[in-house]
Amino acid sequence: MQDTPGVTRDRVYAETNWRGRNFTLIDTGGIEIDTEDIILSQMREQANLAIAMADVILFLTDIKQGVTAADKEIALMLKKAGKPIVLVCNKADNFEKDKQEAYEFYNLGIGEPYPISSSNAIGIGDVLDKIYESFPPKTDNEDEEDIIKVAVIGKPNVGKSSLINKILGEKRAIVSDIAGTTRDAIDTEFENDKGKYVFIDTAGIRRKSKIKESIEKFSIMRTLLAVERADVCLMMIDATEGVTDQDTKIAGEAHEAGKGVIIVVNKWDEVEKETGTLERYKKEVYEKLKYLSYAPMIFISAKTGQRVEKLFELINHVAQQNAMRVSTSILNQVINEAIAIVQPPTDKGKRLKIYYGTQASTKPPTFVIFVNNKELFHFSYERYLVNQIRKEFGLEGTPVRIIVREKVEK
Repeated sequence: MQDTPGVTRDRVYAETNWRGRNFTLIDTGGIEIDTEDIILSQMREQANLAIAMADVILFLTDIKQGVTAADKEIALMLKKAGKPIVLVCNKADNFEKDKQEAYEFYNLGIGEPYPISSSNAIGIGDVLDKIYESFPPKTDNEDEEDIIKVAVIGKPNVGKSSLINKILGEKRAIVSDIAGTTRDAIDTEFENDKGKYVFIDTAGIRRKSKIKESIEKFSIMRTLLAVERADVCLMMIDATEGVTDQDTKIAGEAHEAGKGVIIVVNKWDEVEKETGTLERYKKEVYEKLKYLSYAPMIFISAKTGQRVEKLFELINHVAQQNAMRVSTSILNQVINEAIAIVQPPTDKGKRLKIYYGTQASTKPPTFVIFVNNKELFHFSYERYLVNQIRKEFGLEGTPVRIIVREKVEK
C-alpha cells in the first residue's frame, strides 16, 4: 500500500538473479573526466567508492565512438582496484557489422570486450555469464533463511554505530560526535540465544542542501542499498530532537521498500520525564510518521544499554510478520466478513464487487484482490480492507500491499 506522498525512489540499483545467484546491480552514473565539471580528485574519490563497494565492475564503453582518452584513464583507474572487470561495448545495434569494432578495445588491456546492443537486448546473456564467472565463491550463509538481516537507519549522529557497538560489546565502527563519521555500510554477523543476525550499519542520510560532496551521494546510495538488502529496518530517532523532516524521508524509504520496520527512539535517558511523557511522545511520533502506524516503537539508550536486549524479540517478531503466509480460505473469510460489515462503494450506480483474494508474495505480505471494476476500488476501501486483514492476522511491523485485478464475470 503506497500511502505516502513524495517517498517514491529514484532507483540507481536493482536486485536481480542469474544462474541461481542473487546480486545487486548499481548504476553509478557517468564518471566525468572534465575537470571543470567535477574536480578530478573528487571524481576519483567517487569512482573509488563505487569500485570499493563492488565484487565485479562493469566498464561500459561506446563502440561507435571507439576508444577515447577518457576510456583509457578510467581503465587505468579500474586496473589499480584489482577487481574483476567486464568490458562492455554498447551500441553495437547492427550487431554482425558493429561487433568487429570491438577488437580496438583490447588496447585498454583489461581483457575481452563484449559487444552488446542494450536497445535491442543483444549480447546481454554473454555479459551476464561473464559476471557470474567473476563472482566470489558462494558463502555458507548466502542461502541461509534463518539469518535476519537488520539495517540500522537514521540521520547522522542519531546513535546507529553506538547501538551496534552496544549489541556487539566492542567498538567495530568509529563513533564520534561529528555527524557523518560512518561513511561505509558495515556488515557484522552476530549470534545470541535469540537467533542469528547480520547488522548493517549505514551512513546517515543528510539533508539534501548539505550534500556537496559526491561521496555523500554514495553514502545515501549505501543506505538505500542497505534498506533493500535488509529484512528488518531499525528506524532510529533522536529522543531529544523528535521526528525531523529527514526522519520522515528515511522512514519512507523503508516503508516503500516493503521492509519490516521498528521505530527505535534513542537517547531516552536524556529526556526529562513526568507522568504520561511516554504515551504523549508515542502519539507525536505516530502523527508525524502516519504511514508507519503499523511499526512497533521501543525507547532505548544505546549509551547505557537500557532496553537494548528487548530489541531482539521485536526483530524476530517483525521479521516473522513480514514473511507471513496466509491461507487463501481464511483470507477470503476475512474479506467476506469485511464486505458484510461495510458494503463496497458505488459510483454512478455501479457497485464494486469483490470476488476473492489470494496472497501473491511475502516480504511484504502482498495480496491480489479480484474485482469487477478497478476504478471503483477506492483508496479508502483499500485501507479498510488492509485494517481488517491486520485485525485478523496481526502483521505488526510490516507494510501490507494490495494489488487489484479485474476479473470478467462468467
